[in-house]
Order: sequence, then C-alpha cells, then structure tokens
Amino acid sequence: MKLIVGLGNPDDKYKNTFHNLGFMSADKIANELGVEFNKEKCRALVAETKVGMQKVIIAKPLTYMNLSGESVRELVSFYKIPLEDLLVIYDDFDLNKGAVRIRENGSAGTHNGMRNIIALLGKTNFPRVRIGFKPTEKLQIQLINLVLSGIKEEDKPTFNKALDTAASAGIAFAKGVEIQKIMQEFNTKA
Repeated sequence: MKLIVGLGNPDDKYKNTFHNLGFMSADKIANELGVEFNKEKCRALVAETKVGMQKVIIAKPLTYMNLSGESVRELVSFYKIPLEDLLVIYDDFDLNKGAVRIRENGSAGTHNGMRNIIALLGKTNFPRVRIGFKPTEKLQIQLINLVLSGIKEEDKPTFNKALDTAASAGIAFAKGVEIQKIMQEFNTKA
C-alpha cells in the first residue's frame, strides 16, 4: 500500500497559492489515476484506488498547512503505512521557482508543515517531492505573505510544468518504482 500526501490549505481563498502546490499535485495524480477525493478520513480528503495489485491512497490534509502532521500521523497509523511507503508533496521556498526535487529523506528546511509532520512522526526517513517557488527577483514581501499569495498568470506555465513533473513522480511512486530511480528521472533544476 502507498500513501501520497499533498500539502496545502483547504479554503478556496488558498486555492491558487504557492502553499497549495502539494494539493495541486495530489489533484493531478488523482486525475491521472481516474479517481476523485470522495471520502473524508483522518482529517483529510482521501481518494483510494489500485495501481496494479497495490492499493494507493492520495490525501489532502484538512488541518491547514502548519498542522499537517496531525492528519499525516493519523493516516499513517490508520492505514498502517511503513514510512518508506509514504510520499509527501509540498511547496519549498528554498528551491528556485519551478524546480522539482525528490529526496528519500531529509529535514524540514524552512517548511512549517513538514516540520510538524517530522515532529509528530518522530522520523525523517520518508520520501518527499519539493516544488520550488523562490522568486528570481528580490523578495519584496515577508515569506508568510508570499506563500499565501496567488501564482501570477505569467508564472503559471512554469508551475504547470513543475506540477506535471511532481505528479509523474507521484504516479511512479504509486506504481512501486524505487525512489532512487524516481529521483534520477524526475529531479529538475530551474
């Protein structure tokens, strides 16, 4: 069984913001696999399907970004998911706009949602997909305001490409492809 979690904030006002890149990736994965988020479980919207013989759960926590770990911990416990079968997809200010980085494990960096997940799981050894949104120009606003700001129209092609890459990595993960192979194929620079 595989669990793919896209991080974000559930309210409509956050729909097109950088902090919802994880939700957008989860939506693309569900769409590609032909399933809908039709259940609410463990404080998350959940879509369940099978890829080959393997059950795959795609989840979008409803606990808001900074408390993502509460839902993720419940999902991992409820579905009895080994951490190597958990994939978390999220936005990352530490990467350039449009870059996609897949890692087998690691720290939370500057990301509060990941910090909460790591604190509540008590471990860092689970795969993750990071989608960069660091602007190329000098930052004119505080980071908290940037993550909740809308993606500009001129940047949408860059982010659509990054979301496609992140979703492809997620689907490969769902198919049981080894994380090292996923890293080799889908890690990008921007």
